[in-house]
Amino acid sequence: MRQSVSRNWTRARTAFGDVIADDRGDVPGWVLITLMTAGLVVVIWALAGPALAGLFEQAIERVSGF
Repeated sequence: MRQSVSRNWTRARTAFGDVIADDRGDVPGWVLITLMTAGLVVVIWALAGPALAGLFEQAIERVSGF
C-alpha cells in the first residue's frame, strides 16, 4: 500500500511539474485577440470619429457662448 501511495504521489508530482514547466502559453491566440481588438478600434473610430468631433465642437460652442 505504501508503494502504491508513493508511486501515485510521484506520478502526480511529475504531471504537475510538466504543466508548470510548460510556460509557452497560447501566443497565436493572444496575437489574434490583439489584432482583432485593434481592428475593431480602428473601424469604430472611423465610423464614429466625425460624429464625436461634431458633438465635441457643438458642446464647446455652447459652453463658450455663455
